[in-house]
Amino acid sequence: MVELTKENFDAEVLEAGGVVFVDFWSPKCEPCMGLLPEVEAFAEKNAGRGAKFCKLDTAGNKRLAIAQKVMGIPTFVFYKDGEKVFVFDKDVIEMGAVQAKLDELLG
Repeated sequence: MVELTKENFDAEVLEAGGVVFVDFWSPKCEPCMGLLPEVEAFAEKNAGRGAKFCKLDTAGNKRLAIAQKVMGIPTFVFYKDGEKVFVFDKDVIEMGAVQAKLDELLG
């Protein structure tokens, strides 16, 4: 997974073609850390399918998270051709649904 920062976010996500998955997380967030093995397995399982998998530590990039309207974590966001197309927020993250959304976006 690509580690995002304010320095590379635009190039890796907003200027990227195709589907980009971003995990907004923090090492101090217990639910985030609980989901981490599943997120990494999800990225590994889908590698080579034409999507990019990234993560952004919101603790060190608060302004960037707020600019992306991420107000709670964990939050997963799908971007397509630089546009935000779907958000899974902290109340409804289920990896089966995340997989289904990726499959839909990749066609």
